Amino acid sequence: MDLTYPAEAEEFRSGIRSWLIENLPDGWFDEGFEMTTEQKAEFNETWTSKLRDGGWICATWPEEYGGKGLSTMQGVVLAEEFAMAKAPMRADFFGDTLVGPTILMNGTEEQKKYFLPRIMSGEMSWCQGFSEPDSGSDLASLKTTAVADGDEWVINGQKVWTTQAQFADYCFLLARTDPNVKKQAGISYLLVPMKTEGIEIRGITQPDGTAEFNEVFFNDVRCPIDNVVGGLNNGWKIANDTLGFERGMSATTGYRRFAEEYRLMVEKAEENGAIHDPLIRQRLMTYFTKIQILRFNGLRSLTATLNKTRDPAVTVLGVTNKMFWSEMHRDALELCLDIWGNEALVSTAAPANGAWPGVKRAEGRASYDVSPMVSAFFFSRSETIWGGTAEIQRNIVGERVLGLPREPKPSATRPEAPKN
Repeated sequence: MDLTYPAEAEEFRSGIRSWLIENLPDGWFDEGFEMTTEQKAEFNETWTSKLRDGGWICATWPEEYGGKGLSTMQGVVLAEEFAMAKAPMRADFFGDTLVGPTILMNGTEEQKKYFLPRIMSGEMSWCQGFSEPDSGSDLASLKTTAVADGDEWVINGQKVWTTQAQFADYCFLLARTDPNVKKQAGISYLLVPMKTEGIEIRGITQPDGTAEFNEVFFNDVRCPIDNVVGGLNNGWKIANDTLGFERGMSATTGYRRFAEEYRLMVEKAEENGAIHDPLIRQRLMTYFTKIQILRFNGLRSLTATLNKTRDPAVTVLGVTNKMFWSEMHRDALELCLDIWGNEALVSTAAPANGAWPGVKRAEGRASYDVSPMVSAFFFSRSETIWGGTAEIQRNIVGERVLGLPREPKPSATRPEAPKN
């Protein structure tokens, strides 16, 4: 693993840094800088346009589809500089990071020319239709069906935990298109317009009053027959590509938000005396150590990618990295609550500024208001589930990497009770 970036990458870094200094609000880099409500509103209104004018949105995509055609190394440097500056990258996360790269890798030329420019411009927003009420960890058992009818698919079924479905223009959806083959082989990856007759969206209100998740019901919903990505009945492979983008993103920048949380934990512990508790100190150092492991694992993955080498350890990292950081962060948020104590319940309590995603509170429903810190704690529990549960990823490592026997399938019949 070489920790020295090439000279041309550092030259590119200098240009990104200059652009950020020129375009971010005055005082952004000053210690303790905070924007007023009016400044925040103006920033949110203008920042995406500045990113688009700079060409930084989906900048690694080929120029023919609207990107800058940046190299892998340039894309890494771009992400690092934005992360160090704490400057937001505009993202319809599902469009920019998941379905966009999936279409770029597996889509037809017609799909690329239609969808990619609209994703990049922000004209088209997305949601993900994978999980079902009885098909979460065992995703291949999904029951939503798509049946060909002329030049359209007719879709019936239900999806659940569909984030931002109420705002999405399209859903990248897994549906069973062949019921007569083994379950992984009969699935297709469809791009379904959400403003279509027969789609019903029901919000799922969480205990803290937030409602970013939804149930989505499909009742004879029609979508174009050509909206299959990667070929008919090849959806399992395409879905794994999408999950790979989700689990593998930000290899060299993902650790930074955790490092900022760690810094503020130490700061608070020194302020209120919790730092003198030997157990708190040990847990802080455990967190620090894991952050460094995450950092070096990311650099190792980057090195293998740049050298186009196949490092078995990196292959394992690709499966386990998300499991590692999500469990690390779950434990860290428990540590946050212990350091802050009762103060964690105060509405302004927070382990780090902007270290967790914002969520929209449900309207017109009774809600239990919680502090940002407790909301972050709740969210950290879900991080071990979305993108593939830690338990399933352990099975993958055990079976595919260590060569352990496959997990037994549950019995279809209830065993007889022992006789006396």
